Amino acid sequence: MNQLLARSLVFFTSAAVLVMEILAARLLAPYLGVSLEVFTGIIGVILAGISIGAWLGGRAADRGDPDRLPGLLLIAGGLIAMASPLIIDLIGPTLETDVFSVLVGATAGFFLPAAILSAVPPVVVKIQLASLEKTGRVVGSYSAIGTAGAILGTLVTGFVLIAAFPTRPTVMVLGSLLTVAGVALSFTRSRWSIVAVGGAGLLALALFVFDGPCQYETTYHCAIVEVDENRPTGRTLLLDRIRNSYVDLEDPTYLQFRYIELMADVLEAQAPSGPIEVVSIGGGGFTLPGSIDHVRPGSTNTVLEIDSKLVDIGRSDLALTEAIDVVVKDARISLRDVADNTADVVIGDAYSGASVPWHLTSMEFTSEIDRVLSPTGVYMMNVIDYGDLQFVRAEARTLREVFPNVALFAPPAYLNGEAGGNYVLVASHNPINIDETEGLVASRGSSEVGIEGEKLAEFIGNSPVLVDDFAPVDQMLGRFGA
Repeated sequence: MNQLLARSLVFFTSAAVLVMEILAARLLAPYLGVSLEVFTGIIGVILAGISIGAWLGGRAADRGDPDRLPGLLLIAGGLIAMASPLIIDLIGPTLETDVFSVLVGATAGFFLPAAILSAVPPVVVKIQLASLEKTGRVVGSYSAIGTAGAILGTLVTGFVLIAAFPTRPTVMVLGSLLTVAGVALSFTRSRWSIVAVGGAGLLALALFVFDGPCQYETTYHCAIVEVDENRPTGRTLLLDRIRNSYVDLEDPTYLQFRYIELMADVLEAQAPSGPIEVVSIGGGGFTLPGSIDHVRPGSTNTVLEIDSKLVDIGRSDLALTEAIDVVVKDARISLRDVADNTADVVIGDAYSGASVPWHLTSMEFTSEIDRVLSPTGVYMMNVIDYGDLQFVRAEARTLREVFPNVALFAPPAYLNGEAGGNYVLVASHNPINIDETEGLVASRGSSEVGIEGEKLAEFIGNSPVLVDDFAPVDQMLGRFGA
C-alpha cells in the first residue's frame, strides 16, 4: 500500500467516525430530545467504539495478513453506518427519557460503525511499518493524520452538512462512499464485490423508502405539522414528537394551549392598552405573537428564533405573517441588539418538553431582559417541570434576584406537586395584578392561580439561583434520572 493511499484511508475513516457522532444527535433527537445527557451518552459510546475498535484492529493486524483487512473494514463500517438510521427508527419508539435509554440508543445505532472504522488506522500503521527504527515516526504521523480527519469531519458536519442536507441522505452518501472504497480495495474482481455493492444499494433504498419520523428536519428539531381533525383550520406543531404549538389559520385568538391562554390573560391584565412593544424569545408556532398582532394592531412584534427552518414552516404551514419581525439568531446574542428600556413585554417561550436551553434561564440572561424592558414592563416566562419541581423553583428564585415583583401561575395541583407541566412565571418592577389575572382565568373556565411574596418564597425554599456558571437544568428536570 503506497503512503498516499494509507494516509487517505486513515484520514477518511477518522473523519467518518466524527461525522457519525454529530449525526447521531440528529437521529436520536426525535426520540430523546436534545440535551446535555444525550450528547454525553453519544460521546461516551463513540469514544468506547474508537477505543475498542483500535485495540481489536491492532490485534487483528498482528494475527494475520493486515493487507486484506482495510477493504473488509470499510465495507462493514459503511454498511452498518447506513443501517444506523433504520436501527434508531426501529428502537426509537421504545426508548424512555432516561440515562439507560440514551446509552441503549447510542450503542445500538453507533457503537459498531465507530468501532469498525476505528480499526482501520492501526491496521494501516501495521502495513506501513517497514522497520522498528521508524515506529515512532509512523505511529505519530498517522495519529496526527487521523486527528486531522476527525477535526475536518467535525467542522464540515457541524458547519456545512447539517445546514445544507437532511441527515439520512448524508448517512447514505457516507456509507456508500465507505462501501465503494472497500470494494475497490479488496473485491474488484470478486463476486463479493457484487454482494457488498448490492447490500449498500438495498440499504440506500431502505433509507429512501423509510424516510424517518420527521416531516421537516430542522437544524435543531424533528418537526411535524398535524391537521386538527376536529378543527379543519387548526394546526399542531410537534417538535421531537412533543406538541409544541397550536395555531388556527383563520382565528389567531384561538390559542388552545393552557399556558398560552394564561400568558394572554397576564398580558391583558399587566400590559398597557393599545399597541405595545413585544419581544418574544423563541418562536415555535408563533402562536402568541400572531394573537398579539391581531388583538393589538399596530404593535411592534419581534421574535428571536434560532431555528430558521421553523420560520419557513411558520410562513408555509402555519400563520406567521410578514408583520412579525423574526430575528434568526440565538436569543442570548440577538437580545443584545434590542435597545434599553423599550419593550413593554418580553415573552420567554424557547422551551419544549424535550429541550431546555439552559443559557436562557440564568440570572445573567434575566438581567439582559431587565435591561430591555421599560420601567413598567413585564417578563412572562414559560417553564416546564415535573416531579419535585427543582427547575421551576430555581427559576423563580433566579427571577427574584433581578426583579422586585415575581409571581407564579399554575393549576393548584401543579403548585402543590401533585402534577406537573407548564408553569408561567411573571416578573416586573411594577406590582403584578394577580387578582385581575385570576379573574380572566376564571372567566374562560380555567383554574390557574397565582402566588407571590411569602407563598412564593415558601414554594421556592432553598433552591439555588441559576447562573451561567451553574445551571444544571436538564438534571433538575429529572428526565434523565438513573
